[in-house]
Amino acid sequence: MNIKILLKQYLILTISCNLVACAAGNETPRDDQYAVKNRGSDCISQGTIRDYAVLDDSNLIVTAAGRRKYHMVLSRRAFGLRSNWQIGFVSPTGQICSTFSEILVDDGFRPERIRIASIRKLTPEDENELLVRFGKKEPEFTQAPATQEVEGAEVEELD
Repeated sequence: MNIKILLKQYLILTISCNLVACAAGNETPRDDQYAVKNRGSDCISQGTIRDYAVLDDSNLIVTAAGRRKYHMVLSRRAFGLRSNWQIGFVSPTGQICSTFSEILVDDGFRPERIRIASIRKLTPEDENELLVRFGKKEPEFTQAPATQEVEGAEVEELD
């Protein structure tokens, strides 16, 4: 009789652990298809971070030493992110990576820790595209080439 009770408890514990693991593993950064498609796994040395620019409540461009730029996506929105003067990066190893690092946002009431969902190193073109996409920069328009006459391309009318 004792073994039956232990087996039932073990079965309930196993099912509960699987449900908790499934619920915790489905965390995605909002419904932003761009962020999911371009999920990066680059890391930044914590001591090299020099500056950051807030794109919206869950996207940042972080500048590291050597003018290297990174797009950082948070696992959820940080509603006080745009109005803060400074933020902090928390990592147990000194490397800011998407798997285990967090950002610390202090909105004046209490500090909030938010997990970093992805970090991707940017090229100058990628940075420009992000700035335009989030409305931080006007798109550069190029002049369309003038139309040229092509011989043999006349329109023929049918009766």
